[in-house]
Amino acid sequence: MKPIQVGLLGIGTVGSGTFNVLQRNKEEIRRRAGRGIEITMVADLDVARAQSIVGPDVKVVNDARAVIANPEIDIVIELIGGYGIAKALVMEAIAAGKHVVTANKALLAVHGTEIFAAASAKGVMVAFEAAVAGGIPIIKALREGLTANSIQWIAGIINGTTNFILSEMRDKGLDFAVVLQEAQRLGYAEADPTFDIEGVDAAHKVTLMSAIAFGIPVQFDKAYVEGITQLGATDIKYAEQLGYRIKLLGITKRTAKGIELRVHPSLVPSKRLIANVEGAMNAVVVNGDAVGTTLYYGKGAGSEPTASAVIADLVDITRLHTADPHHRVPHLAFQPDALSDLTVLPMSEVVTSYYLRLRVADQAGVLAKVTGLLAGAGISIDAVLQREADEVSGEGGTSTDLIILTHDTREGTMNDALAQLQTLPTVLAPIVRIRKEELN
Repeated sequence: MKPIQVGLLGIGTVGSGTFNVLQRNKEEIRRRAGRGIEITMVADLDVARAQSIVGPDVKVVNDARAVIANPEIDIVIELIGGYGIAKALVMEAIAAGKHVVTANKALLAVHGTEIFAAASAKGVMVAFEAAVAGGIPIIKALREGLTANSIQWIAGIINGTTNFILSEMRDKGLDFAVVLQEAQRLGYAEADPTFDIEGVDAAHKVTLMSAIAFGIPVQFDKAYVEGITQLGATDIKYAEQLGYRIKLLGITKRTAKGIELRVHPSLVPSKRLIANVEGAMNAVVVNGDAVGTTLYYGKGAGSEPTASAVIADLVDITRLHTADPHHRVPHLAFQPDALSDLTVLPMSEVVTSYYLRLRVADQAGVLAKVTGLLAGAGISIDAVLQREADEVSGEGGTSTDLIILTHDTREGTMNDALAQLQTLPTVLAPIVRIRKEELN
C-alpha cells in the first residue's frame, strides 16, 4: 500500500525530532500502522536550514499554504505554535479535508471548541497528544484507556520549567528570581518565561485534560491561573519541615457543585509519588472510580519525547484514515452531541485546605486574636506552629512567623478572613496563602 503522505508546518525542535524519529523507526512504524508514513513536504521560513535537516528527497517551501493545497498530502502537522497564523492554517487544512496533528496547547485551549466542530463537520481528525505533557501519553490514557471510569480528579505537574525552578529552590534554598536566571542560562526557561512562570502554559494543558475527563467544552477562560513568581524560599523550607513539598499543579476535579479548573502552587505531602517528581520532569495523577489512582510520569518537553507523541498521532490517523468518521474516537472522548453543560466553578467556590504564614509581632495575645478571627469565620485549624524570625518589628520588639494549616474551607470564606487578618496592627507583612492538596 502506498505510504500516507504528511506535510510538516515548522521544522524547529519538535519538527526535526519528528522527522528524525520517523526516519529512524520507519519500518517498525510501518508494521504498526499497516502502511508507511512519510513526511514528503515541509514548510519553514528558513528553507535552507530545513532542507539541510530533511535532505534532498523532501520538498521544502516557505509557504505553509502550499503544503495545505497539495492534493497528495493526507495529514498536516502544525508545529508553528501560538494563536494567530496557526489557527488560520489549521482551519484551512481542515477545510481542505486534511487530518491535523498539532502540539499547540494554547490554540486548542482557547479555540478548541471551534476547531473540533469544524473537523467533525468535515469528517477529519485533529490529534493533539503532544499538546499535553510531551512524551507522556496522557491524552490517550484519558480518552481511551480510562474510558470505563467516571474520572473524579486529575492533578498534574505539567510544566517542566516551573518544576525545575521549584526543585532548585528547595535543594539550594534560593529565592525565585535567582533560580529563574539559572533556568534561563541552562535553557530550561525561555528568554520571556511569562507563560511558564505565571501558570498559563499549565492552564492550557489542564483545560484540555478537563474537557476530556468530564465531557465538557474547552473553557480556558474559566480556569483560575496563579504562577510561582510570589513563592519564597522561606515557605518552601517551612513546607519541607511540615512534611510537604510545593509544586505548581494543574488541577481539575468533579464536585457536587460543578467542575474545578485551576492552576496554582500547592503543598503536596512528601510521601506522595508526585511530590518527588523533580527537575524538568512531568507527572499526571488521575483518579477514576473503577481504577483508583494512576500515575503517568515522563519527559514533558524536548525534541524526541514530543516527537514520540506526534508520531503516535500519525499512526492513529493512518490506522483510521479510511474508517467511517462516526466510528473514530471523539476528539474530547465523549460524542460531540453528548458534551455536558456542567458548570466550571469560580475559584471563590472551590473548597480546599490551606497553609498560611503570618509575620506577626511577638506579643502576648496575638495568636489568640488570629485563631479567634479564623474560628469566627468558621475556618477549622489543623495545626499551628511558631517559627522565630530574626527581624525587629516596628515597636522595637521581635517578630515571629506564625504558620497555620487549616482543614477544608471555601476559598471565598478564606479570602474574607485573610482580608480581616491583614488589617490587624500586629500583622506586619502581607500574609502568604498557599493551597494544600492531600491527593488521597
